[in-house]
Amino acid sequence: MSLSANAITFAAFLILLLLPKSYSSKTIESNSSLPQVDVDLLEFPLNLEYLEAEFFLYGGYGYGLDKIAPNLTKGGPTPIGAKRGQMDKFTRDVIKQFALQEVGHLRAIQSTVKGFPRPLLNLSAESFAKVVDSAFEKQLVPSFDPYSSGVNFLLASYLIPYVGLTGYVGASPKLQDPKSKRLVAGLLGVESGQDAVIRALLYEHAHKKVKPYGITVAEFTNRFSQLRNKLGNAGVKDEGLVVGESKGAEGLITGNVLAGDKYSVAFDRTPEEILRIVYGSGDEHKPGGFYPKGADGHIAKSHLPKA
Repeated sequence: MSLSANAITFAAFLILLLLPKSYSSKTIESNSSLPQVDVDLLEFPLNLEYLEAEFFLYGGYGYGLDKIAPNLTKGGPTPIGAKRGQMDKFTRDVIKQFALQEVGHLRAIQSTVKGFPRPLLNLSAESFAKVVDSAFEKQLVPSFDPYSSGVNFLLASYLIPYVGLTGYVGASPKLQDPKSKRLVAGLLGVESGQDAVIRALLYEHAHKKVKPYGITVAEFTNRFSQLRNKLGNAGVKDEGLVVGESKGAEGLITGNVLAGDKYSVAFDRTPEEILRIVYGSGDEHKPGGFYPKGADGHIAKSHLPKA
């Protein structure tokens, strides 16, 4: 399944529309005087930024933060099961760009708030297979392996930046300090761009079947989105690449290269909804999935059993 430059050109154009110049060109400096609510809301997404950085780094380069930027891990454990993915040159180039962007995101957040060590992440093929099996409510044979091909890696990637961007949308109106708002706007711009690239690349092949399952790319994305809606337990905040016409933009189209509400405005999620999704448990109090020991930071830890 080849991936053309047309899709990436389209998505790159979307990034330029999404990312305000004032947020992309200035250095963000640490500020210890931020309101506590801002600190908590800025630290929480570190959990997802660590996940994205490690998945993209290992997938594209074959190694992670321990080699690229060990100081950013703050001594946290090495991810479980992550490895270099098999993919074509074009896809690898895109994934490498994503990987280094995520390193930048970690630097930006950690230069603004104290942060915490990288949590234990399970990025094994088995971890992703469990998510896919849950989405299809049956065990796929052979088990889904995100590292086995370019399209598989992109499908697995579909699971990640979108959750983060809905979190940034949700956090934005709760932030108090202009510095915090500026940082989140900049992060949201790039996260949205990454999601747009992934969706555009997959949309080009929406009706092609993923080998050896005989299931279309669109069906994979629809199932993934349905699962996230179910786990999040807060209504529809996720849509696949092909929807019923009434759910498309202005109720007039089935193509859904970008997800949004009836006004084509991005959905939002709370930290609790995000934890339910990334834990795979549907319960912010029950760690698992990509975070075997749970996420970190005040918000996430407040939902974990007391030691």
